[in-house]
Amino acid sequence: MRGRYKNRTFKRKRITLPGGRRTIHYGRGKTGKAECADCGTTLKGTVRGFPSQIQKMSKTERRPERPYGGVLCSKCTRTRMIEKAQEIAKQITGE
Repeated sequence: MRGRYKNRTFKRKRITLPGGRRTIHYGRGKTGKAECADCGTTLKGTVRGFPSQIQKMSKTERRPERPYGGVLCSKCTRTRMIEKAQEIAKQITGE
């Protein structure tokens, strides 16, 4: 085992070669699932993969095309938008 693989950054996968010999292949693990900033649930429509793969994708492939897309879940986005609308309504009426 080489020194650079002696940490838990690399996932270990035991592979049987065609000759019958068993070796270990090392690879980096995927990034964690994206979570909502408010409630912490996993976000739908966001990509989970290696950072190099995600960088090659277009912005619309990486996250949903809506306000707070990739940051808040749809439920929290809905409540946040309602709160903002109420604040604006208060300012307009002068209360």
